[in-house]
Amino acid sequence: MVEVAARAGYSHVGLRTEPATSEEHHYPLVRDAELRRQTTERLRDTGIKVLDIEILRLKPETLVADFAGHLAVGAEFGATELLVAGNDPDEARLTENFAALCDLAKPYGIRPHLEFMPWTDAKNLVQAMRIVEAAGRDNGCVLVDAFHFDRSASRLEDLRQLPASRTHYVQLCDVAGPRPDDMAEILRQARNERRFPGDGDCDLLGLLRALPAGLPLSLEVPVRDGGSALERAKKALDKTLQVLERL
Repeated sequence: MVEVAARAGYSHVGLRTEPATSEEHHYPLVRDAELRRQTTERLRDTGIKVLDIEILRLKPETLVADFAGHLAVGAEFGATELLVAGNDPDEARLTENFAALCDLAKPYGIRPHLEFMPWTDAKNLVQAMRIVEAAGRDNGCVLVDAFHFDRSASRLEDLRQLPASRTHYVQLCDVAGPRPDDMAEILRQARNERRFPGDGDCDLLGLLRALPAGLPLSLEVPVRDGGSALERAKKALDKTLQVLERL
């Protein structure tokens, strides 16, 4: 992935130290010192930097201290951002654990970003903002993903109320068609059928204009088809630059 990013013209990558699902292939960066060494070597040789690590889930049974290894690896790679999912229906406990994770991450220079997703327990922008503000940590942030923003029916007027200090990167993609009523279908689209920026129906220009200027853009466009990894990476970047030219 690092080599593909370099060949396609990117500046950074995000590393998944914890898989999002049990079905995906997992690269055990936390446990495998040799894999970390090889990855560090590729980063050095290509000049590619690491922006974020993912995906840590806050569940009812989560012990936040268990995440220390992920944060140490993230810091080793130079990551400054962390993607967090809220998978706890008890919002008070979710908030408490998010605050504890912020405290754990601070010595590593890492900012946890709570990503709202409509099928999780941080379902939309307003709820994510509420949780992060209630946690009360200066390194606590909200992650806006264009897909989730659209499919959660979050609003630009609410996004404009998000303080610049509460977000340090954004995930960009697109999605076609109206919002499905079935949450399982939304989840399927999220993991298999996103569109490259500008190829769908999201108001990406409105989204970007409502966010602070100069945010790093993380391109997350999982698709089943679209050619090789390099072809997909190049297309995602080219499409994003075309969107940015319209701002």
